[in-house]
Amino acid sequence: MDPIIRQELYEYLARFITENKRSKIEEMVRLRTRYLTVVLEDIYQPHNASAVLRTCECFGIQDVHIIENRNKYTINPDVVMGSTKWMNMYKYSGQANNTPEALHHLKKKGYRIVASTPHRNDITIETLDLNPGKIALVIGTEIDGISQDVFDMADEFVKIPMFGFTESFNLSVTAAMCLHTLSNKLRPSNLPWQLPESDQLELKIEWCKNILSKPHLVEAEFWKEKGI
Repeated sequence: MDPIIRQELYEYLARFITENKRSKIEEMVRLRTRYLTVVLEDIYQPHNASAVLRTCECFGIQDVHIIENRNKYTINPDVVMGSTKWMNMYKYSGQANNTPEALHHLKKKGYRIVASTPHRNDITIETLDLNPGKIALVIGTEIDGISQDVFDMADEFVKIPMFGFTESFNLSVTAAMCLHTLSNKLRPSNLPWQLPESDQLELKIEWCKNILSKPHLVEAEFWKEKGI
């Protein structure tokens, strides 16, 4: 659709929200990124699943890819605190094993598959180089970690240094520490981490609709006024 019409739609929708909320939308959309995305493989604990989503939203990660193999991804609304309405979630659940499809899809989109796990060829999250291209950070299940498919298809492996007896961090903690480290490296850089203007506009429209109580009626009135 004509970007001018889309901009007009946004301006029309924004008339029905407060100036404070519009300012927040304008601010947050400039901080959103798809240079980093998170892939959750077969997570089954609703509390952890929800905590990761909340963390992703707090760090401005727009897309989260959810792989459902044995386990259905369940969200606890008390944990996500409404964060999911500001994000895009993509689920892969049509087959017995959906991991290859998800990772192939991300590779076609230009993502490097970076698996969070101790591995003989791993590096620390602090030393991961962001310059070669976009990163899809894969986090596995609470008990088993990532699957063999992820091991086989990953481009790189990262770990968080540990100094205690416990074998691993909680997966929501892992996500938070990885995203904190990567976000702090990415945002001051000259890499193209911000969304294109067209994507920003689409998000602003969707976020306005999320705020409005009856967005379909407001949008219908816009198209009526435009004669479209």
